[in-house]
Amino acid sequence: QVQLVESGGDLVQAGGSLRLSCTASEAIFSINAMGWYRQAPGKQRERVAHISIGGVTSYADSVKDRFTISRDTAKNTAYLQMNGLRPEDTAVYYCTTGYISVRYYIPQRWGQGTQVTVSS
Repeated sequence: QVQLVESGGDLVQAGGSLRLSCTASEAIFSINAMGWYRQAPGKQRERVAHISIGGVTSYADSVKDRFTISRDTAKNTAYLQMNGLRPEDTAVYYCTTGYISVRYYIPQRWGQGTQVTVSS
């Protein structure tokens, strides 16, 4: 079974940057869409960004122009570059693979998550 392993979560000050990585145990990013989700304490899990097989990206309004999703299919790794971090970005971030139906990203496989904490 394919496994997704996130890394890169850390404690950072507001305004700082982090890059999250998601490494897959198999070459799946070239045949699946992938996305990043996050869940803050006491809140519902929310989609942060996703990227289609063809490389088309989509972002939540709250992170647009600050976060960048990308992938390196040769390395079986996907990334989430996060700049201009805010305390409200504090959450556990999850890597997923899935598919796109109409214009919605549907996650199917989840990683274990990595903690991002932004201090004010």
